[in-house]
Amino acid sequence: MKKVAIVGCGGSGKSYVARELGRILDAPVTHLDAAFYDDEWHELPMEKFAALQRELVAQPRWVIDGNYNSTLQTRLEACDTVVLMDVSTVASLYGIFSRQIRHGAGHKGNGVHNRIHWGVVKYVATYRRKMRPRVMTKIEEFASDRAEVVLLSSRRQTRRWLRKVAAEHR
Repeated sequence: MKKVAIVGCGGSGKSYVARELGRILDAPVTHLDAAFYDDEWHELPMEKFAALQRELVAQPRWVIDGNYNSTLQTRLEACDTVVLMDVSTVASLYGIFSRQIRHGAGHKGNGVHNRIHWGVVKYVATYRRKMRPRVMTKIEEFASDRAEVVLLSSRRQTRRWLRKVAAEHR
């Protein structure tokens, strides 16, 4: 496990898993929200964002968290492990709201990027029905034949899996 792509709904725990895996694997962690948005929430032009990801995945070790379906293929073709945070809609909604309460709005570093508005809530609420099938199709097409695919469907299962990975990498 040297190149890990973490995908899933907002609030599902992607950034937490990325930080923990980065620590366990001693690998650099990139949170795509931090790369895509500046401190004023301006977006990086898509061609620059795609180029940045091509540079990141060319490195020998990495953990990258974020969906960004338009550039997902780049990460999936380069990774040896895909982690899909496949938690329920309720758990994801809880995740975005509890993160807002814990950290407040804005960029907090370490993968915490909070900006809740109706579009974010709608995206999270409809992710399993609209986006998840698209992500699953891309995983099947670009990664499943050569990368390990890990589906984590609860926070408890996620903690157990992280403990297992840590024990294997001591």
